[in-house]
Amino acid sequence: MAGLIWLCLAYVLSQFFRAFLAVLSEVLAQDLGAAPEALATASGLWFLSFAAMQIPVGWALDRVGPRRTTSVLLLLGGGGGAAVFALASSPAHISIAMFLIGIGCSPALMGSYYIFAREYPPARFATLGAVMLGVGSAGNLVASYPTALAAELIGWRGTLGGLAMLSALVAAGIFASVRDPERVESAVKGSVLDILKMPVIWLILPLMLVNYAPAATMRGLWIGPYLADVFGLSTVQIGQASLVMGAAMIAGTLCYGPLDRLLGTRKWVVAGGSLGSIVALVWLLVAIDTNPVLSVALLAVIGFLGAYFPVIIAHGRAFIPAHLVGRGVTLLNLFVIGGVGLMQFITGRLHTTLANGDPSAPYTVIFGFLALTLLIGTLVYLFSRDSLD
Repeated sequence: MAGLIWLCLAYVLSQFFRAFLAVLSEVLAQDLGAAPEALATASGLWFLSFAAMQIPVGWALDRVGPRRTTSVLLLLGGGGGAAVFALASSPAHISIAMFLIGIGCSPALMGSYYIFAREYPPARFATLGAVMLGVGSAGNLVASYPTALAAELIGWRGTLGGLAMLSALVAAGIFASVRDPERVESAVKGSVLDILKMPVIWLILPLMLVNYAPAATMRGLWIGPYLADVFGLSTVQIGQASLVMGAAMIAGTLCYGPLDRLLGTRKWVVAGGSLGSIVALVWLLVAIDTNPVLSVALLAVIGFLGAYFPVIIAHGRAFIPAHLVGRGVTLLNLFVIGGVGLMQFITGRLHTTLANGDPSAPYTVIFGFLALTLLIGTLVYLFSRDSLD
């Protein structure tokens, strides 16, 4: 239990690091000249380095175990990257720091998911995963209003310096307390390629590529610039709005956790959440510059309805053989997180292209693009085979 608590703290840090740039966008622009596209690039590098690490992390979980995999990467990448950020003197340094932090955070959630997959009944995977995700998502809340206050009280450099030390402490806690599950010795050898050869997985992967992108991209990057440019909100007000959206994402995660067992389906839980997210995105497009309260409410709805990550991971994990569980869950996570990284880069370019006209124009295109890609992924997913252990 102590090991899972330390792993949960690591995931709190992971959630924080993927979301805090939106709150610091104004102060980083003033101090370092970091334009929205520069921050989009830095945020995208976090997600892409995180995603690129999923294959080696999956191998390490199966062969080395979650204890050393998670603690070493969090210490070097998370602690080291946060230290680089604290000392940054240009937007390029922020990009380097976020790249390193993405590497450090890459095994945080998958380490616990590996333990759930190996040591608990398969039917409980989605519920356990949702609890870990929901509790760990407290980092999303800390990355909102509290971060804005910390930046005002001790400065953003002091805040990041403290996070570097905290990352090192959590890494030490994981190394001291996590117990690795016994390795699965199988006469049947395999790799990620064996998972990719399974047709049933390919109908799930397109939605995995785009399902987390609307909530993560808006909460982690665009909620700040959008509310500042269109409605003129301050850093503290943006922090409060981010807190609302972050709380909605946590509530959604906890609500989705037991739904697959209550309703007897994973596929239609995921499809329902995805279709609801599309409706909320379209509504936000229609009311893009109408009222800040309505916009924040719709962002919260998008965060709530889009929080079905543990259910779609459980859907795909059900088809993966036991000796490939580590590589399987990290492959699925690669598509989810990699998709967010790609969306960060694409939406950053869209913002730069449209930034000189109507303040709401870039966000209309960005949110519309996110809605369209989510619709395409959902339509493919509707042909997938359901799973319920």
